[in-house]
Amino acid sequence: MDQEGIESMLQRGKERIWRLYRRLREESPVPRLVFYIGLTVELLMVIVDKSNYINPIEGYLFRLTFLLFACKLALTRYELREWIGILALEVVGLVSYRVTGANDMIRFVTFVAACKGIPLKEALKYTFYLTLAGCLAIVMLSVTGIYGEISLTQAFGHESAETTLYIGQEEAAETRYTLGMGHPNALSCMFFMLAALGVYVWFDRIKWYGYLILMLLSAGVYRLTGSKTSMLITTAFLLGACLFSLAKGFGKMTFPYVCGFLVFLLCIAFSVDAAVCAKRVKDAQWNAFFYCNPRDNGHIVALGKIDRYISGRIVSLTDSDNNDGMIQTWSAFSCENNMNYYFDMGWVKVFYRYGVIPGILYVAANLWLLLKLWRRRDACGLALFVMFAVYTVVEAHLISVYIGRNYLLLMMGCQAECVKARNLRPDVIK
Repeated sequence: MDQEGIESMLQRGKERIWRLYRRLREESPVPRLVFYIGLTVELLMVIVDKSNYINPIEGYLFRLTFLLFACKLALTRYELREWIGILALEVVGLVSYRVTGANDMIRFVTFVAACKGIPLKEALKYTFYLTLAGCLAIVMLSVTGIYGEISLTQAFGHESAETTLYIGQEEAAETRYTLGMGHPNALSCMFFMLAALGVYVWFDRIKWYGYLILMLLSAGVYRLTGSKTSMLITTAFLLGACLFSLAKGFGKMTFPYVCGFLVFLLCIAFSVDAAVCAKRVKDAQWNAFFYCNPRDNGHIVALGKIDRYISGRIVSLTDSDNNDGMIQTWSAFSCENNMNYYFDMGWVKVFYRYGVIPGILYVAANLWLLLKLWRRRDACGLALFVMFAVYTVVEAHLISVYIGRNYLLLMMGCQAECVKARNLRPDVIK
């Protein structure tokens, strides 16, 4: 065969491969299938993590879901500017991986990019049903005595610092219910997450008495767990969603979205301030107890008062020898040692665990999501976004290696095309 014949055969082969790829990408169910397989595995890992079972193959499952989402990404059509953005973020994720040894950011970027073409409400409904089924399974196994402890008896740290740290009085133990989820806070947290997700998915169908029922259930969960933070956040979200449901015109105004933006910035600013001043807050509390004078300015005194209401979360940043979590332990891309230390303040954890640059990118992604919610006049999405931002100040549930915990990642990816649809009514954007 001559050179011209070989080139012609190669060209026909390339055309056949391209046609096969386009059919696979645009006409086959393969892209959606691999996405939902990956999402299912991620959600099941969240459920297993909430139980008492230790997953021995978690690392392998993370690699599997990454490959599945990468496959979906490869089978999705993107514009050139989208590819540039994805590749730029993947490079940042690669740098993070090289510095910290954790591939979290690469996985997050790949997942968000892979969400393109997946209907948002469809994916959130699937997430809700699977997560609810998993949580109910954990509860049933616990209450029937098959697997998992139904309650936990220990000291939950609600005594003041004066009676425990300074005087040395032993903390009183009490019994709270976990229903198989390891800790009362985990149970109350999952109720909040499921309530928020359910309300968002079926926002247009829930009547006022539906919110009342959920509030009563939240009060019941509080009686079992004693978790004030989750109860207050859940109540605030339900009240906000109910307000937007009853006053639909208010949700179409720009004012509530500006307020949401300001609350979000306040959450970030407070978290950074706490990371800067944690040691001074601790010293001021000590001085106030022993010398009846905090020996610091009003700003630190105010932070100390807030710290008491959030169960000492600011002072907890000084619990380690290196004051892990305080701003001096932050760096551009974090470090390997920061991957294994845990504390409750979620926004501080973003910058401590992943680094300042990835942290800024995550904050920017949240602001971009807020912009999309405003353009769609998605009032319930605004309520969910704001309450997640406030909750992340004191809890780190969303800031996790588990993609299935953070519903905002799903919203960021699945709503990516909605910016172009800004002139459409929210009810026709699916």
